[in-house]
Amino acid sequence: MARMHTRRRGSSGSDKPVADEPPEWSDVDAEDVEARVVELAEQGHEPSQIGLKLRDEGVKGVPIPDVKLATGKKVTTILDENDAAPELPEDLRNLMERAVRLRRHVNENQQDMQNKRALQNTESKIRRLVDYYRGDALDEDFTYTFDVAVELLEE
Repeated sequence: MARMHTRRRGSSGSDKPVADEPPEWSDVDAEDVEARVVELAEQGHEPSQIGLKLRDEGVKGVPIPDVKLATGKKVTTILDENDAAPELPEDLRNLMERAVRLRRHVNENQQDMQNKRALQNTESKIRRLVDYYRGDALDEDFTYTFDVAVELLEE
């Protein structure tokens, strides 16, 4: 797939191996995995970090290579069911943090044209994601501005 804001092609990555069931060496109950996911979320970890921690540390010392194979649900679905989901989707939150950092940098360094362009591209990506999430994870009348982003990230 091509990149969004350049004329270059994207870099291809490896695909996950196709699997229908968890490996034999990873035999942990789905309830234990779900409890660990909720516990990690309450400690303040993002869904992607939860997946990495389960892969590296596991549950009761047994690594969990794939939460969806072990439980039949994605990490975000488990968090939604247990009311532990983050307020903002993780990808939108990361882009907003980047935009706030870039805006503060550009305000201090007005001649930095490269980062002005990076800020424009980042805010464009944020607006596209806001349109995608509007109505589901975000309010119907949500619009992105720098002040709104700062306010949401301070909470």
